[in-house]
Amino acid sequence: MKLLLVEDDEMLGRATMNALQRESLRVDWVRNGMDAKIAARSHEYDAILLDLGLPDMAGEQFLQQLRGLKNNTPVIVLTARDQMRDRVNALDLGADDYLVKPVDLDELAARLRAVRRRASATNDASNVQVHGPLELEQGTRVARWCGQEVTLTAKEFDVLEALLLRRPRVVSRQQLEDVLYGWGDEIESNAVEVYVHFLRRKFTPGLIMTVRGKGYQMGNEDVLNAEVARKARQAS
Repeated sequence: MKLLLVEDDEMLGRATMNALQRESLRVDWVRNGMDAKIAARSHEYDAILLDLGLPDMAGEQFLQQLRGLKNNTPVIVLTARDQMRDRVNALDLGADDYLVKPVDLDELAARLRAVRRRASATNDASNVQVHGPLELEQGTRVARWCGQEVTLTAKEFDVLEALLLRRPRVVSRQQLEDVLYGWGDEIESNAVEVYVHFLRRKFTPGLIMTVRGKGYQMGNEDVLNAEVARKARQAS
């Protein structure tokens, strides 16, 4: 699960990020509304944790602009404001949940799980992606090939998931780099090629096709199914 944390308080932001990372969550942390807008436009997140008291704009303004761009990423507000009118206003602007600081991190983790369950329930197809002999369970992050589980690293899973969710479109190298790296991370020049190579080796070379000058896309389902059938006949 990849999160965007929007929090200007250095101590609180670092503590929240470290706690979430201990739960095996990926966190990009920005400290103002402008950086939050850039991050939300250039990366895909499973949820946004939003402080309302930002130095350059009100959190409500960021939320309103986010929803105005038809960005439906779940937003959980984390704020010291405990008045009912603030809670109602944030929810009316499009927030999915509202927690008053200090936030219990166990409760925050539970709220994040609930938000993700609700998001998954709105689109059954997002739970299991099937492409020929390949099955990808997004909730459990399990991959199977011809019914047999294939062990993937977190980044291998992320690359494969990104390609599956965008099929049959071509996915650019930059889009895959956005999946692999967080806000402000240093990008290794050949990281995408390395993970594509690993995935081809674990499944089959035809699983991911290179589109020269454009990026990558999933291989043809009929071709993959035919390859599996051919290998089964040879083995029998």
